Amino acid sequence: MQSRRRGSRRIKGVLLPVRKAIVQSPIGLHARPAAVFVRAVTDLGLPVRIAKEGILPVDARSLLEVMTADFHCGCEVELSVAPEALPAHYSLESAEAALEGLTLLLESGAAA
Repeated sequence: MQSRRRGSRRIKGVLLPVRKAIVQSPIGLHARPAAVFVRAVTDLGLPVRIAKEGILPVDARSLLEVMTADFHCGCEVELSVAPEALPAHYSLESAEAALEGLTLLLESGAAA
């Protein structure tokens, strides 16, 4: 069963969206799946971070950082927005929608 949780976090006085997802790609976020995910993040133009328990968040726009973090199949990840670099044209609603799309990508296994 896929587990998608919505939430938000107040960082530096700004309420930012957070999404949790389960990585469904059989090989996790390595090689092609990582590249597909990173390209989707980069295309958004949004400073997304991805984390899992036990590691600090990494820049989801960086293929090297995503692959090095070892997001394996079945692990729960947390997607969030880096508050210090949030583009002015992004509203809270558009950032939420962007994270929701990335969550669906991870949980559908479409990045595989």
